[in-house]
Amino acid sequence: MLDTFIQGLFAVFQWQTFLVMLLGIFLGFWVGLLPGLGGTTTLALMLPFIYKMSPVEAFAFLLGMHSVVSTTGDITSVLFGIPGEGTTAATILDGHAMAKKGEAGRALGAALMSSLIGALIGAFALALSIPIVRPLVLTFGAPELFMLAVVGVAFISSLSGEGGRALLRGILAGLLGLLFALVGQDPQAGVQRFTFGQLYLWNGLDLVPVLVGLFAIPEIVDLAVRGTSIAGELPQENLSKGVWTGVKDTFVHLGLTVRCSLVGTFIGIMPGLGGGVAQWIAYGHAVQSARDSEERTGFGRGDVRGVLGPGAANNSKEGGSLIPTIAFGVPGSSSMAILLGAFFLQGISPGPDMLDKHLVLTFSMVWTMVVANIITVAVSLFFLNYLAKLTLIRGPVLIPFVLFFSFIGAYTSNNHLGDLAVLLAFGFFGYLMIRCGWPRAPLVLGFVLGRIAENNFYISTIRYGSAWVGRPLVLMLISLTVIVLFFPLIRSKWQESTKGETQ
Repeated sequence: MLDTFIQGLFAVFQWQTFLVMLLGIFLGFWVGLLPGLGGTTTLALMLPFIYKMSPVEAFAFLLGMHSVVSTTGDITSVLFGIPGEGTTAATILDGHAMAKKGEAGRALGAALMSSLIGALIGAFALALSIPIVRPLVLTFGAPELFMLAVVGVAFISSLSGEGGRALLRGILAGLLGLLFALVGQDPQAGVQRFTFGQLYLWNGLDLVPVLVGLFAIPEIVDLAVRGTSIAGELPQENLSKGVWTGVKDTFVHLGLTVRCSLVGTFIGIMPGLGGGVAQWIAYGHAVQSARDSEERTGFGRGDVRGVLGPGAANNSKEGGSLIPTIAFGVPGSSSMAILLGAFFLQGISPGPDMLDKHLVLTFSMVWTMVVANIITVAVSLFFLNYLAKLTLIRGPVLIPFVLFFSFIGAYTSNNHLGDLAVLLAFGFFGYLMIRCGWPRAPLVLGFVLGRIAENNFYISTIRYGSAWVGRPLVLMLISLTVIVLFFPLIRSKWQESTKGETQ
């Protein structure tokens, strides 16, 4: 096994394989920076180019490109408040808030270094866990996946601040996200829901225009109202000082970074959940890791831990989602479903052969993820000081470009004018939520998890009736949901009582 592991490393560094991997990294770098284009879309577009490549070259090219998209997507999220990828939206909450305070360099340094650690943990989880992960994947059926989605929605309690009022707003925002997820055809009966006779809405609301609208448009309006740069009137030297501080922050909070990486890996292993879920659950864990209510109120206003958690989970989930794809031929996400097509184009069947006949190829995929992320982070760190200075450009100069990229990003999701209407509608809605003090994160989490929860609930009910509620793992997840929902209230009440006693 060790010999094959080393052979996989040498396979990646053969000159032709290394060159196509560099080409993939170059493409992934720019795809991540441009909002809305998406790693999944680009992966599909690149499939025709692998016909004449060897399997090692083909996967070095595709994985080299795909594994760095989330890393560079964080850069756009931090600098402009626009999700470079659907899986980097959670980084905006604290990353862009830090950019507004003149700490763009620190936020970018933290995002990149946590992404690298997450990618390394995800890659080595892939290398170590394939032989032992089979029982875990087979344990999680539709009932467990439904309850896992419910646990994810329950995490909104920790994303919404302290006190019963904030908790209620978080729950209502999450339920509103679930309601938005119901737009389109009923997956079971084929009945139209909330489509209002519009053909565009038959397939539901697309994630990209919803995210770009909720996060980018309010920031553009805020920038226009202030009339200053993103970083305000702060001195220029503040920006360049923070990059290495952000890198150090990753190691100061190394425990949190590793835990969020493991969260991302676990979510990646579960087929159908994907990176959109991983980033928000990791963010929720980062909030819950705060020691007291005073620390928790800093999240959403520029706490570096709110950058480290999602940054680590975004990249570690790639290694996790490769595990069921390689071991069982069950794609862990939509991008892995496209990668599964690459296996068949190369004449390779995922499954036991990947752990025997094609073991060198499997380990070369692990090394591709490691090397690609190391190269990307090293190159990005070199340019970060220059990128951070973009936050000093005056608003009237920057707004047209940011608005242009927002519209392009939303439009490319379906190439339909309806995407632009959704962008503007959710932009207006996101601005109202900010003005009224409602949290946007629970709404996004509810929207992402809505379809997953609905599909698995239908499957569970049809297959098991009501008996699925009594499954041991389901009961454990129900208990976890109750704890997650009521723990913040119990904690705040206990802190109030202890303060009263000390006074």
